[in-house]
Amino acid sequence: MANNITIRVCMGTGGIASGGAEVLAAFRQEIDAAGLNAEIRENCATHQVGCRGLCARDVLVDVLVGNENVTYQFIKPDMVSRIVQEHIINRNPVAEWTVGEEYHNFHNKQVKVVLSDCGRLDPENIEDYIAEGGYEAAQKVITSWTPEKVIAEIKASGLRGRGGAGFPTGVKWELAGNNRSDAKYIICNADEGDPGAFMDRAVIEGNPHSVIEGMIIGAFAIGSKKGYVYIRAEYPLAVDRLRLAIRQAEEKGFLGKNIFGTGLDFEIAVKLGAGAFVCGEETALIASIEGQRGMPRSKPPFPVNKGLWQRPTVINNVETLANVPFIIRKGAEWFASYGTEKSKGTKVFALTGKIINTGLIEVPMGITLREIIYDIGGGIEGGKQLKAVQTGGPSGGCIPADMLDLNVDYESLAKVGSIVGSGGMIVLSEEDCMVNMAKYFIQFTQEESCGKCVPCRVGTKRLLEIMERIIGGQGKEGDMELLETLSNSVKVTSLCGLGQTAPNPVLSTLKYFRDEFEAHIIDKKCAAKVCKALITYFILEEACKGCGACLRACPAGAITGEKKKPHKIDPEICIRCGACFEVCKFRSVGRD
Repeated sequence: MANNITIRVCMGTGGIASGGAEVLAAFRQEIDAAGLNAEIRENCATHQVGCRGLCARDVLVDVLVGNENVTYQFIKPDMVSRIVQEHIINRNPVAEWTVGEEYHNFHNKQVKVVLSDCGRLDPENIEDYIAEGGYEAAQKVITSWTPEKVIAEIKASGLRGRGGAGFPTGVKWELAGNNRSDAKYIICNADEGDPGAFMDRAVIEGNPHSVIEGMIIGAFAIGSKKGYVYIRAEYPLAVDRLRLAIRQAEEKGFLGKNIFGTGLDFEIAVKLGAGAFVCGEETALIASIEGQRGMPRSKPPFPVNKGLWQRPTVINNVETLANVPFIIRKGAEWFASYGTEKSKGTKVFALTGKIINTGLIEVPMGITLREIIYDIGGGIEGGKQLKAVQTGGPSGGCIPADMLDLNVDYESLAKVGSIVGSGGMIVLSEEDCMVNMAKYFIQFTQEESCGKCVPCRVGTKRLLEIMERIIGGQGKEGDMELLETLSNSVKVTSLCGLGQTAPNPVLSTLKYFRDEFEAHIIDKKCAAKVCKALITYFILEEACKGCGACLRACPAGAITGEKKKPHKIDPEICIRCGACFEVCKFRSVGRD
């Protein structure tokens, strides 16, 4: 067997949910099974890897024979024996199971930096990361650079915080580094809580060492001996791999006492969060680490001056820190060659919603929404029309389809009332109701408000009440103006970023989809047929066969009629559940 054989099985959360563990076990069993010669067993390595990106096609499997890589999709355990027999033994790939043009289109316009090792390296084996140059950047700066040189390099790269605000990372490090203190801290914020967002989780699951190395470099730059990773407990796989990676780095002498034999000390502790969205705000996160209730504090002072236990503290999110080793290794100029003048580098997005290719992507800043949705995402599922793109999670805004050529960067999205945020990107089709979507996000932020300040605690509650009234068919004249006035008040007067950005989905939807609000309030209609209170069900007599399926399905007893004769729906009794519409085989149930 002249060529080595490598098998990579996606074992990110999406891959595991689709059966990745069983597929991995099946490959190992087949390779070890009787009938395969020893040479194959000796030359064949089966690895688990992190998220491959195109989650919609899990379980994804790579089979590498020498330099030839074949990727399979939708793999199940019972398919493994054929792949082993035909591809690995007989060198004839199973063509009908391999990925096609759509898979390659998904990757063509991506530029992977943070995700470059995810899906390639075993996240539970530090040797894989070291073999690719891992920890070389940390060792280089600690043994031969000054903290000032590190900060200058990060500033020159143009790296901005990937957690939402987009503050220049090098400037933040410089501010903390200039503060004199008996202790300083660096914190990795892995508490992403946006609905539909899974960027940070996937990075830690796929390559936790890149985040650890970024923290080491940051700690050296600001003069910190202690770091924390604040990560939500709902990410068990990410937590386990992170803790394992920390132990492995300690065993190698990259963490702990006398790292890299230089006399410097730096340790990392893992702090589990309980899933409170507000703890993504830096001062609330700090309070949580300190053992207090996660509630924001007034700023200034900012954490770089007085943060954790009143000491200078730098807080960066997962993606920001994972970029740092690559910048040191390849240079600031290399990183700055991607992106726009003010938004350098790449950005990871979780592409979800009514999109064909749901998954995790990394694209250069400045790419257009059109390229992401159609070239990478494959377009709208079911051949439906695109209506909007929601970026930035609950703090972001809804961008209409006629703005598809908008560049995706900090400045461009801010101009149209949205944000990059941590990287959530939800695609909405003609089947989505924008009023209901705005209500969903304001309901989320209202529930997640810590309640410390009145504008957020009470203001979001009142916004939600108005939205629920409109969706419930009780909207009245002046509601849109009231929403705008109240939203702007909440933005201006709230204490922290949660309250200050909570009204964004409402304001952007009012701006770009005002006609849908008017239809809900004035006409009492929901064009997307999503808002139940605004839907009227009826039976088309000429199409009804009198089969009784709708009558039996109706939980409210709103349908009457004799067998083989047209039935009727009493609108006063109908609870608008849609059961009749779902069960009718003759399409005789209509809705308006």
